[in-house]
Amino acid sequence: MTGKNTICLWYDGTALDAATFYAGIFPDSKVTAIHHAPGDYPAGKQGDVLTVEFTVMGIPCLGLNGGAAFKHSEAFSFQVATDDQAETDRLWNAIIDNGGQQSACGWCKDKWGLSWQITPRALTAAITDPDQAAAKRVFAAMMEMTKIDIAAIEAARRG
Repeated sequence: MTGKNTICLWYDGTALDAATFYAGIFPDSKVTAIHHAPGDYPAGKQGDVLTVEFTVMGIPCLGLNGGAAFKHSEAFSFQVATDDQAETDRLWNAIIDNGGQQSACGWCKDKWGLSWQITPRALTAAITDPDQAAAKRVFAAMMEMTKIDIAAIEAARRG
C-alpha cells in the first residue's frame, strides 16, 4: 500500500472474489496485490488470502478476510456518478445480476453486502436545480425509483 488513506473493507473469506469483480466492472479499477496469512488466525489458516489490495475507480482499498464477525451496512457506500442511462444500466445490472439486491433511489447491494449508489449526474443536477419546484418534482420522482431512470428524471424536471 502506498496511499496514506486506504478504505478497508471486511469480508468473510471473499475479498479476492469481490476485488476481482469490482476490477471487472468499474473503470480505473484493478487488483494490485494479494497477501497470504503468515500464520493461522481466527478466520483462517496460514497461507489463506488474508488481504487484497485493489482500487475501485481510482480509490485505494484493502479487502480484509476477517471472518463472519462484521457485516457491511448502508452506513458506508460507494457513490458512482454515471454519465448516461447506458452506463447506469450497465453498472446497476452488473451488481444485481451477480447476486446483488436492488434498493430505493439508485441504491443497491452487491452479493457481499456492500452498498452502492449508482447516481446519474443528471439526477444530481436535477435535485440541486435552483428552481425549487423542479427540484421537488425530481426528488419525488426519484423516491419512487429503484434504478434511476434518467428520462423520467428529466421529464419530472421539466414538469
